Amino acid sequence: MTDTAGNPVSATALPMTVPLPGLPDRIRIHEVGARDGLQNEKTVVPTEVKARFIRRLAEAGLTTIEATSFVRPEWVPQLADAEQLFPLLGEIADVGDVELPVLVPNERGLDRALALGVRRIAVFGSATETFAARNLNRTVDGSLAMFEPVVARAKADGVGVRGYLSMCFGDPWEGAVPVAQVVRVARALMDLGCDELSLGDTIGVATPGHVVALLAALDEAGVPTASIGVHFHDTYGQALSNTLAALQRGVTTVDASAGGLGGCPYAKSATGNLATEDLVWMLDGLGVATGVDLGALTATSVWMAEQLGRPSPSRTVRALSHKE
Repeated sequence: MTDTAGNPVSATALPMTVPLPGLPDRIRIHEVGARDGLQNEKTVVPTEVKARFIRRLAEAGLTTIEATSFVRPEWVPQLADAEQLFPLLGEIADVGDVELPVLVPNERGLDRALALGVRRIAVFGSATETFAARNLNRTVDGSLAMFEPVVARAKADGVGVRGYLSMCFGDPWEGAVPVAQVVRVARALMDLGCDELSLGDTIGVATPGHVVALLAALDEAGVPTASIGVHFHDTYGQALSNTLAALQRGVTTVDASAGGLGGCPYAKSATGNLATEDLVWMLDGLGVATGVDLGALTATSVWMAEQLGRPSPSRTVRALSHKE
């Protein structure tokens, strides 16, 4: 197999499958590279390249691909082309049963998304007051109040809603975040009507015991594990171990970014999102189905790295791809 530049990409190196007890048979990968990944890149990627990237992700077997964000263009210039991009993605319908959620910050963002026929949205909240003030210019409760009409209107229109909750394990200004504090905000997001909650380890400080403790506390508070996704950053090399701990606790939705795109601006040396290829390699070895073709995904990430003018940070991409 080769990428678009003709460079070899190994599709034959696969891990030996040795299952562990207590894991789900299948998980759903919520691919965030095209949105969360690209919004943190210094390079503004052309709209046509973004559309091709998303199509290739779908062709590799990913069925949930977060496409873009309907925020004000001056806030995230890398995603200022949302209105131009989303109409180009209609062709993905012939790839299979692919969902293309988008991030909306408020009712204006929802209006823009609904006008283009979006059927799944996400809102982005914070478990800590400092990050809420810096990122949303509101208190935590003020941000929840802002989301309330967004979620209500989306649900009334039959649109699925995901709630992102950032700083669930640590905050660069406030330090360790108490589990009870996270549970309160998580419960509030679900009470607004969110269908799914993504727990964000925004600065990558979580460890497996902390993950298990938070999931247990959420379950006790009436937030079922079946409605939870996990979103780990690999700042301290813990993303895969934290993911495994979550899977052992019953989580079946994992956020990841193709090629490890994206970064965390809140912690020095942060390596950003968990790479989808690293996740798939581990899950293939565990016998947990994802529906993702690792060779095709690796080729896609090598191609995207070429568009960005730098190598992929994913260890699996680097191991499976080479130039003669």
